[in-house]
Amino acid sequence: MALIHRATLRPSKLELLTGWLPGRPWYDAPAGDLERVAGYRFDDPAGAVGIETMLVRVGDGQVHQVPLTYREAPLAGGDAWLLGTTEHSVLGKRWIYDGTGDPVYAAVLAAAILGHTGQAEELVEGVERRAPSMAIASTAPGDAVVPAVGEVVRTDGDDPAVIVTDTVTLTVARRLGAELGGAVLTGTWPGQETPVALASAR
Repeated sequence: MALIHRATLRPSKLELLTGWLPGRPWYDAPAGDLERVAGYRFDDPAGAVGIETMLVRVGDGQVHQVPLTYREAPLAGGDAWLLGTTEHSVLGKRWIYDGTGDPVYAAVLAAAILGHTGQAEELVEGVERRAPSMAIASTAPGDAVVPAVGEVVRTDGDDPAVIVTDTVTLTVARRLGAELGGAVLTGTWPGQETPVALASAR
């Protein structure tokens, strides 16, 4: 369950992404206003890290997928994955990371793909259910083993991003539209009724 606050973030997530994305080698979009197309969240079992994946684009251009993690303190060894910090009007200062370098993201992504855990239910201020902006599903068999992920050994940050952990290798599509091998997490959203590959596990 993801608890959502009615809060102000300065800078906003889109503002941070607007400054960060153009420096990524896999980013393919013209200059312009970045908009959120859809998104989904995962639960951190420990309740310490916020985990949100945003689908964004400029105008009618390519849809890019960016997994983000939100932390109340810096991630040890995570400087290469830091987008920046933001001031949350309820929670205070937050460090925002590209999730592909965060072991908590890797663990919950593996569970979503191999264990069919799905996306987190979003509750605004703990009481009001927010309808999801997209649907996700997995092609993994129902009896797939979900390995415990302890650490990220390395991440190839290209497109797709390849996250090698101590137990499983995960692939995350950046520019959506390409096929992925293995057990695949797919997504649909308004205007995109054909499932699109989001990530995979091997």
